[in-house]
Order: sequence, then structure tokens, then C-alpha cells
Amino acid sequence: MRVVSLELGPFAARCVLLACESTGDAAVVDPGFEPEAVVEAVRREQLRPVAVVLTHAHLDHAWGVAHVKAAFPNAPLMMHDRDLPLYENLPGQAVAFGFPAPEVVPPEHLLHDGETLPIGEEGLLVRHCPGHSPGHIVLVHAHPTAPLAVVGDVLFAGSVGRTDLWGGSFEQLERSIREVLYRLPNATRVVPGHGPETTVGAEKESNSFVPG
Repeated sequence: MRVVSLELGPFAARCVLLACESTGDAAVVDPGFEPEAVVEAVRREQLRPVAVVLTHAHLDHAWGVAHVKAAFPNAPLMMHDRDLPLYENLPGQAVAFGFPAPEVVPPEHLLHDGETLPIGEEGLLVRHCPGHSPGHIVLVHAHPTAPLAVVGDVLFAGSVGRTDLWGGSFEQLERSIREVLYRLPNATRVVPGHGPETTVGAEKESNSFVPG
């Protein structure tokens, strides 16, 4: 699975392009601010979006959805239904932080824990990992030699997602990390929504918020 990582906007949030090496089909994950840069990257990398996926619906990960959908209308918007209230309140989130209110386009597919998203010849496993937000999901590519997890704001290098926002719960977040992420192979590459990449093994060994 090819990974193109873009850190964009005032919160340096990561949009991730996950592409099948063989076909060029791709998922656009978390298009937040600077969506024009996301569209440019898709075209530069000669990818064909087949899905726009939100790990969660906070402003910095979802502000640019309508712009990206306008550029790639055949790529359905996907998210977990428990984050619908956050997503539907994107304009309110934007105004609260002093940003222009984005257009809200309806999701076309609601994700469920355990389903697999086909991306060309590859598959991404959807796992529901609440705690940072009620409907947060992570995407897992269980490759035998290069396992990958795109984790949004659940787990960071040496840290974890904040739980003081609407719908947050540290108890749920810790359970998500222990029962989902820490059960992945230690070599799993962890691509978070902010900051440097890490691995499952590194976090189990040294993360002081949720020790392994």
C-alpha cells in the first residue's frame, strides 16, 4: 500500500492518501484544511480516488471534504455514524475557531467495525476506536511484511488523543488503544493525525499515557 502523507492547515493535521500500487485506486483520508493541496497531490501522484474517509469529524480533519468531493464526485464519503453530530456541526466548529463555515455534503456510506474497504487490489480493515470522538475509526492494512495503521487522533508518538472535547472519554480511548491498536503486530507502522509516525511496538514500550 502506497502512503502519501500531507500535513496541512493551522493545526498541521495529516491527510493521508492510501493507494493500491497496482491500480492507482486510492482512499483520501481526512481532508481538512488546504483541500486544494490534497487535490493537487492526488493529481500529481496520478491516483484515482475511490473513497473519501474520515477517521473522525473534527474540524481539522474534515473541513475540506466538500472541496475534495467536488473534485472527485465518484469517490463516496465514508464515516462512522456516531460522528455524524460532529460532522453535521462542521459550520459551528469552524465559526467557533474563527474559520469560514464549510459546505456540508452528506456521507454516502456509514462505516462499521470489522468491515473491509476494497482499494484496488488491497483492503483496509475498519476498526471503531472511540475515545477521542464517539465515532472515531482507524484503518488497518494487515500486510505480512509492512503492516500499517492510519489512526487519526487515537494514538500519537509518545502521546494519545485529547479526551476533553465533545464525546471524549479517556476510559474509552485507553480501551481502544489496548484492545485494538496494541493487539496489532509490534512492527505495525502507525500514521497518526498529527506529529511523527511511530510503531505499535514503540508505543507499547514507551507511551506513558497508555503503557503496553
